[in-house]
Amino acid sequence: MTKTIAKTGLAAGNGAKAVAGLVVDYAPSIESDKIVTIPPRHQLYIGGQWLKPVEGRYFDSINPATLQVLSKVAEATAPDVDAAVRAAKRAYDRTWSKLSGRERGRYLFRIARLIQERARELAVLETLDNGKPIRETRDVDIPLVAAHFFYYAGWADKLGYAVPGAKFAPLGVAGQIIPWNFPLLMAAWKIAPALACGNTVVLKPAEQTPLAALKLVEIFEAAGLPEGVVNIVTGAGATGAALTAHPLVRKIAFTGSTDVGKIIARSVAGSGKKLTLELGGKSAHLIFADAALDQAVEGVVSGIFFNQGHVCCAGSRLLVEESVAARVLDKLKARMRKLRVGNPLDKNTDIGAINSSAELDKIRRLIETGKREGGRYFEPENITLPNTGNFLRPCLFSDVAQADTLCRVEVFGPVLAVSTFRTPAEAIAKANDTPYGLAAGIWSEKGSKVHAVAAQLKAGVVWANTYHKFDPASPFGGYGESGYGREGGRHGLLPYLEVQP
Repeated sequence: MTKTIAKTGLAAGNGAKAVAGLVVDYAPSIESDKIVTIPPRHQLYIGGQWLKPVEGRYFDSINPATLQVLSKVAEATAPDVDAAVRAAKRAYDRTWSKLSGRERGRYLFRIARLIQERARELAVLETLDNGKPIRETRDVDIPLVAAHFFYYAGWADKLGYAVPGAKFAPLGVAGQIIPWNFPLLMAAWKIAPALACGNTVVLKPAEQTPLAALKLVEIFEAAGLPEGVVNIVTGAGATGAALTAHPLVRKIAFTGSTDVGKIIARSVAGSGKKLTLELGGKSAHLIFADAALDQAVEGVVSGIFFNQGHVCCAGSRLLVEESVAARVLDKLKARMRKLRVGNPLDKNTDIGAINSSAELDKIRRLIETGKREGGRYFEPENITLPNTGNFLRPCLFSDVAQADTLCRVEVFGPVLAVSTFRTPAEAIAKANDTPYGLAAGIWSEKGSKVHAVAAQLKAGVVWANTYHKFDPASPFGGYGESGYGREGGRHGLLPYLEVQP
């Protein structure tokens, strides 16, 4: 460790710890990127082969922490998507639909084991491509990816228990479109249940973070997955639109923005395709006066700052009981001053890079809007940002009105909007005063209060005295403009099955 003296007693570096005027900076602990091999150019994965895009177009995949190009990635157009869907349909008709659930489960189990074996490599690649801290990809994302494949491997030969007393069958080809915030985890959420139910897949990763999903191909091939069962087409909105519109696709699963979700919903209306949408959120923490305040503050910090706010269910609104609001704000600001912003590959980093320059510009515009609308702005004065990369200091706005933009619009960045309440009824009304309905967190030592409040919150997931805890056996999804349908658990199987009484 390196030691310096701080006259003010505040942390002198990126969240260094101060003890009696002595500031102790963490020594860098950089995870090596040498464990990952990234090809200079990626093609499309269709029918078990790497194919060049028909129109020969490629786009850059950029490391948001360094702004360096990681790889050139193929841009799929309608003919490429058509080839991928037809390859998936052939694999469904000739191979995958003819296997027993037990055999499908074996493939999923092998995939899960291989993910575990290559966990370090996958975590580093996800961090390079996405910008989130290695701590999160290593300790949260990749273990959950493996867990979802293990979980649905167990369901593959037990589907009758998911729909007891009913006849069921797979749908056919599933088109899946995933976002940039959790590239591998969102892929696992969608691919694992689809394959367990007997469907084949065409996956379109986000154009900002395609590399981790493409790396899964090596794992699928090592597991012996038959050709065409999973196909990956990379590109932007036009690629996703071609996949959504394809007549042979029987199911669309989309995770992303509410605006794009509405477009997809309109495009598939009347087509007979099944659709699940997991969209945006403006989730609220409710901290009551009887809560363990230090624990609550840590939950708020981890829910909005540790992931750069890049989570659809990030707790981006904080509602605090008025009698403890000042104490909570003081504790929150003190904790924010200890956050470390910097190299995502450093194991000490709490907040990594914003995923793209466009996303960073959008967040900055919303921060300026918040300042104009009169919220009381705070950012840790002691945090120094790296000179290169898409980095942003975490910040909060207190005294935010319900009508203010930061209470209504999903920022998708490390920006917290804080307001107060006096009664549980007021807290519930404010928490529900949003077009979204994805998640919420309740902080109280009284179990009766937790259950009473949770029952009245319009949110798909409610955490009590914790936040952002996921399990593959637990369904996840929202209401209103947060979408519809559920992923995870037994509920995550139903969108991939044709069920008849």
